[in-house]
Amino acid sequence: MSPAPAVAGVRDLLSAYAGGRLRPADALRSVHDAIERRGADAVWIHVRPLEATLAELDQAEQRRLAGAAVPLLGLPFAVKDNIDVAGLPTTAGCPAFAYKAERTASVVERLQAAGAVLVGKTNLDQFATGLVGTRSPYGAPASVFHPDYISGGSSSGSAVAVAAGLVAFALGTDTAGSGRVPAAFNGIVGLKPTRGLLSTAGVVPACRSLDCVSIFARDAEDAGAVLAIASGFDPADPYSREGRPPAPPFAAGFRVGAPPPDQREFFGDEGAAHLYAGALERLQALGGELVEIDLTPFRAVAELLYAGPWVAERLAAIRPFFERHADAMDPVVRSIIGGASRLSATDAFEGLYRLEALRGETGAQWKAMDVLALPTTGTIYTRARIAVEPLALNANLGYYTNFVNLLDLSAIAVPAGLRPNGLPFGLSLIAPAFHDEALCALGAAFAKGHLALAGGRLAVRLAVVGAHLTGQPLNHELTGRGARLVRAARTAPEYRLYALAGTAPAKPGLVRVRPGQGRAIEVEVWELEEAAFGAFVAAVPPPLTIGTLRLDDGGEVKGFLCEPLAVEGARDITALGGWRRYLASEGGA
Repeated sequence: MSPAPAVAGVRDLLSAYAGGRLRPADALRSVHDAIERRGADAVWIHVRPLEATLAELDQAEQRRLAGAAVPLLGLPFAVKDNIDVAGLPTTAGCPAFAYKAERTASVVERLQAAGAVLVGKTNLDQFATGLVGTRSPYGAPASVFHPDYISGGSSSGSAVAVAAGLVAFALGTDTAGSGRVPAAFNGIVGLKPTRGLLSTAGVVPACRSLDCVSIFARDAEDAGAVLAIASGFDPADPYSREGRPPAPPFAAGFRVGAPPPDQREFFGDEGAAHLYAGALERLQALGGELVEIDLTPFRAVAELLYAGPWVAERLAAIRPFFERHADAMDPVVRSIIGGASRLSATDAFEGLYRLEALRGETGAQWKAMDVLALPTTGTIYTRARIAVEPLALNANLGYYTNFVNLLDLSAIAVPAGLRPNGLPFGLSLIAPAFHDEALCALGAAFAKGHLALAGGRLAVRLAVVGAHLTGQPLNHELTGRGARLVRAARTAPEYRLYALAGTAPAKPGLVRVRPGQGRAIEVEVWELEEAAFGAFVAAVPPPLTIGTLRLDDGGEVKGFLCEPLAVEGARDITALGGWRRYLASEGGA
């Protein structure tokens, strides 16, 4: 795992600034110190000197003093090195291609105008061609969860920079999934906005008609905050689109599309299959109605991206360079882009006709759902395996991602738990164009675990472990406040359970411990409206407290915990796995 983060996320960092707990200049110094300590981690292609970032911060502060709005003042961020920054080289992951940019990309200008401070430019799969994060002469960043596993690509460096806490947020690009796969492999959020919502002027294209600038952030709310600043029509981008009123948030009863079990592909990864099933249950707990849809036409669209004529658009993006310097390219990237030479104009039109036919078939599926929930990827691979099978395994990683831009959809990838081996799993929430804000709100609700879309009002989910369980003596404190039982669940295997002495009625104490020292404990998850939750918490007596519990499906909910001092000398009943089993062992109910 990575060392402690140098900086927090967007909202937390802004809060620290506003509260006087941290100065922006000190945050920037921490970032540079952390980057230096990490050394050659293959995350960065170019890091700006500390003096340059401090000077940019000073300019932003001067604008604030002059009355300008700078809502992102002092937030350190990074951009993928296929995005131009004036005065810095743009490499697109290929040294022979590098040029010094004369103008900063429009989307970066918007962020800097809002006071965000650019730390540097990050590594990528060369020419944004790949989902693996290993196709770069600048090295291959690893997942922050394990050094043997890939970071995902092509926006590898940007994702790792956020996940490692080196920046508050970062920009990547997404054509086939490059803004979502690295998010899943590093336990963060990747927002792939509607095409044209963020300007691509000043971005080295992969497929110009499909490319999106993407946002990496710690959580969906941070991603939404950056989106609000970064988006906007840009006449310099021929694919830029006029803004539309945002789609309304998903209301209770929203329909969640998911493929039937025989269309789900996890490439032998049973841990991922289990976590996906758990993620669907969590969406249902948020008020979603699960709807089975046919993934077949979406998969057919996905296959067009590399097996169809859109490969030729990758060649069009760099054709003069390719014709003169193909031997300077990564061999795998060269083979993919070079394959476009076999395609004709006839192939291009036939591909367009096929896409339109499939658009109609996928449109029929959208009539039955409001949001499509899919694994971001079916599995994750080691760097060693990718080296042996670079094309086939990369194709596996695009199984659930490649169709999104071809069909003009919006998407957000959110963390959805850890496999038994400790590696992260990601869920993608996908909707029609211009549902970006709604997806951010749903992603936030999903990730927090204690927010629900119940009757249009926010509710809080609470895990109970002892006397408040169904049928137990204090359960009336929940039902009397209008709480409803959501489901039975278990905690993550990182808790110990104790029978507290001298409590009436008898109560347990749940304590979180270090990994490997606990086990999963049975709980019930209830849902209360916010006001009722507040009244309930106010009545909780010591040594019990309400904190945040991690569940075995990766979700988090509010729940009962116990002050560690109170369990000294108490009976450890962890091995029984739950309070009911303890009561049964004692001859109780």
